[in-house]
Amino acid sequence: MRTNQKQRSTADYQAMDAAHHIHAFLDQKALNEEGPRVITRGEGLYVWDSEGKQYLDGMSGLWCTNVGYGRQELIDAATRQLKELSYYNMFFHTTHPAVVELSERLFSLLPGSYSHVIYTNSGSEANEVLIRTVRRFWDVMGQPDKKIFIGRQNGYHGSTVGSASLGGMAFMHEMGNLPIPGVEHIDEPDWYRHGGSLSPAEFGLQCARALEQKILQLGADKVAAFVAEPFQGAGGMIFPPESYWPEIQRICRQYDVLLCADEVIGGFGRTGEWFAHQHFDFQPDTLSIAKGLTSGYIPMGGLVLSRRMAQALIDKGGVFAHGLTYSGHPVAAAVALANLDVLQGEGMVEAVKQDTGPYLQRCLREVFADHPLVGDIQGTGMVAALQLCEDKASRKLFANEDDIGWRCRSHGFDEGLIIRSTHGRMIMAPALAITRSQIDELLSKTRRAVDRTARELGIL
Repeated sequence: MRTNQKQRSTADYQAMDAAHHIHAFLDQKALNEEGPRVITRGEGLYVWDSEGKQYLDGMSGLWCTNVGYGRQELIDAATRQLKELSYYNMFFHTTHPAVVELSERLFSLLPGSYSHVIYTNSGSEANEVLIRTVRRFWDVMGQPDKKIFIGRQNGYHGSTVGSASLGGMAFMHEMGNLPIPGVEHIDEPDWYRHGGSLSPAEFGLQCARALEQKILQLGADKVAAFVAEPFQGAGGMIFPPESYWPEIQRICRQYDVLLCADEVIGGFGRTGEWFAHQHFDFQPDTLSIAKGLTSGYIPMGGLVLSRRMAQALIDKGGVFAHGLTYSGHPVAAAVALANLDVLQGEGMVEAVKQDTGPYLQRCLREVFADHPLVGDIQGTGMVAALQLCEDKASRKLFANEDDIGWRCRSHGFDEGLIIRSTHGRMIMAPALAITRSQIDELLSKTRRAVDRTARELGIL
């Protein structure tokens, strides 16, 4: 029987955590010496730790709690489904009402060019399934040599062997002898860091045309797909110049290369559109989804396929040898459906587009435009990034930017705020349910954290 949380001390939880867990993207030895923060409760946009301290969660957990914590509608949906059908699979020629109704709703939110979905447990799995599905598609299309995937440096698509290979994070590749064969990368479209003397528009075209050069180098008859996030999430909330995505789409269409959008972070309202590719106005062939699909209440992801791909797999493919035990899990499907009910019923996505999103972006620029530590501000809707820099005029970055970002993040925790640092960028992605007064609180606490960092550096 589970021990009541109130009967155990923070130190006890920390000791047991150190004894049994290997945490993500952290030096475990250093964490064990410090002791992790023990989060015990969440409500709305706030979480509390085991010492009773309250934090405004400016990261929606991990970009996922779009409707906030503790929504009774989602809890009730899970409870009802657990009582009615706690589990069944999609093997054995079977389906179930919850997953059928979820898919019906999902495709009502998407253009008619999409028709089918393969459900997974996470975004990493969705991108793992992507590799096999795309290669199978080209097999049945009579082009079995089209197997190579092109991703981007500093892109992130998950932590499995295949999805980490699609991503372009060097430190992940170094630890796993990655990428796997058949995965190539081009440079990221980060103008502030790499643009030099080019204008953003010129740089966007240059980055996009690197894809064309790579396709020609490898051979268009060998390249299966280009995989990218509409904006780079874990890489630092990097928004490409406006010239980038139209040119990428042109190149993919010209060379018959599938355009695969990783919507794990950008999907389900984050930009003020239901999916981030709609904000950037391009049309992918596949969408990898997760996180906001259930607002993180239950693990669930999926790979959405264009009608063209799905029909080829159905009409020509015969048996597709894939499957997951928990694909389309009835409880996850029921929670996802309830989550979409809340997002639609309360007009959260429209509010992000018309009200709270513009308010956040406007206030963010008013608060930080003249700050000596902030060189650039990017974002739209409920996602944003502050680029910290040593010199604003020259766009000079700090040599130890990772340490400075980490320091700023830690000051945020001291102020009762959860934001994230990636290299020299402070990133935020609060729940879509945020109010204007909570946006004010978010920015006030962020300003204090950035100010504390600037004072430590002697530049404020």
